[in-house]
Amino acid sequence: MLSVLLVTFPFFALVLCGYVAARRRMLPLEAIPGLNGFVLFFALPCMLYRFGASTPIVQLLDAGVFFTYLACALLVVALTVAASLNHRIRWNDAAFGALVAAFPNTGFMGVPLLLALLGARAAGPAIVTIMVDMVITSSLCIALSRLDGAGQHGMARAMRNALRGVLVNPLAWAILLGALASALRLELPGPLAKTIALLGDAASPVALFTIGAVLARSQMLAAAQGHATIPLSDYLPVALIKLLLHPLLVWAVGSAAIALGLPLERFALTVMVLVAALPSASNVAMLAERFGADSGRIARIILLSTAAAFLSFSAAVAWLV
Repeated sequence: MLSVLLVTFPFFALVLCGYVAARRRMLPLEAIPGLNGFVLFFALPCMLYRFGASTPIVQLLDAGVFFTYLACALLVVALTVAASLNHRIRWNDAAFGALVAAFPNTGFMGVPLLLALLGARAAGPAIVTIMVDMVITSSLCIALSRLDGAGQHGMARAMRNALRGVLVNPLAWAILLGALASALRLELPGPLAKTIALLGDAASPVALFTIGAVLARSQMLAAAQGHATIPLSDYLPVALIKLLLHPLLVWAVGSAAIALGLPLERFALTVMVLVAALPSASNVAMLAERFGADSGRIARIILLSTAAAFLSFSAAVAWLV
């Protein structure tokens, strides 16, 4: 366990640095969108392209990983919505709570962390899970969020917005271009490859620092908007679903698939379980705010899952690796 903590500590320490920098205003809150934009549109796409281009195409098209992870994501969404709906939490808030329970921070945190723990071979299954979360899980939860008094027009508009979000997401295009380069065995010219490598190398530290800053900003904004009295029962169960139920569900479903002889490698299952054990994706708070959900509640789930994941994720690594 100590050896695992020695590997995971720097990653969570960078998150803490970003959090402290924003809380103490060493980093102006106005600068956080700039950091986020750099990671989202430049550094992280370059990193994902490099991993996609260097990963055999058969790993990027792994049906066993895709359908196993998708089935678990859908189960987590259904269970979280069912557990959340009450007289205060309606479809909009329940749907984004489900999204934050099912959507790990794979892009900003998971890929560099898993590569440090398991090596370059972990990139393939991790990239498949990112595509599931960005394209299917996110679109489903956005559609569910529109069920509060929405007619067919409202649902159709939500689905169009979700699809538009997928189409303009640079991470999805970076993965697709990387997969195409892998299939064609395409090698970029030296100067261009070096530029992509420099940007990709910057992705991990800047992304982790940005996660902490985004969490601090979300917490500060939620407190300023009067969300400070949110009951613990509104967000603690969702954080526990994310950190405990989600990885256990992936492990159980994946183990059953392997026992039945379905095409799923044990190593790929390990990667998927560790992906599921990651804290919630920080960008869900901004997405919830855009669709009018309780961003204060979502921010608390993300903050709690990120803080607790230092121990829970490390324990999952010690158990599996």
